[in-house]
Amino acid sequence: MHRHPVASSSLSAIGYDAKRRLMEVEFLTGRVYRYLDVPAEAWQALMAAPSLGRHYNECVRDRYEAVEITPEATRSPPSRRG
Repeated sequence: MHRHPVASSSLSAIGYDAKRRLMEVEFLTGRVYRYLDVPAEAWQALMAAPSLGRHYNECVRDRYEAVEITPEATRSPPSRRG
């Protein structure tokens, strides 16, 4: 899925696959999450929001099932506690 760059203080790019109802959100940190069973209206509302980060936090995060798909190369190593 192609992600489109966005202007946001927290989000880097957003992609949507209408056929599969999947939305991908890439953060400035490099982390990427894929949201499942997202209606097109939810994606359109996010893309049209005056504050993408605020809209994401209020209307996407914790409302749709998500899986992290961050490429291994950009993931932070687990912290070691001893």
